[in-house]
Amino acid sequence: MREREGKTPGLRWSKAAVLALIMAVALPAVAAKDREVKTKVPPVYPEIAKRMKITGIVKVEATVDADGKVTAVKTVSGNSSLQNAAEEAVRKWKFVPGYGTATVDVDVNFAMTPQ
Repeated sequence: MREREGKTPGLRWSKAAVLALIMAVALPAVAAKDREVKTKVPPVYPEIAKRMKITGIVKVEATVDADGKVTAVKTVSGNSSLQNAAEEAVRKWKFVPGYGTATVDVDVNFAMTPQ
């Protein structure tokens, strides 16, 4: 019985070590998704879209480095006439510095303002 009890704490420590390692790897990735925007540049509404009264949300995936600089953008969804303007705007955004490179989902809203 004593021998069995001696093996169990070692097994528990091994499981705890594996769990701690998994958490250490997963936490920066989770925290990266919550990277806050420090400076937001509004998009330039494309003239053709304005004339056609096209509105909506363009979903953009931004890659952000550790310093908070946007290094890449990719449109995920949204009206094709608004996509380039959304990407150009997000390229100029600055995010709060964080741990490593992060991929952040951004919604860029295009709405007509009353004149």
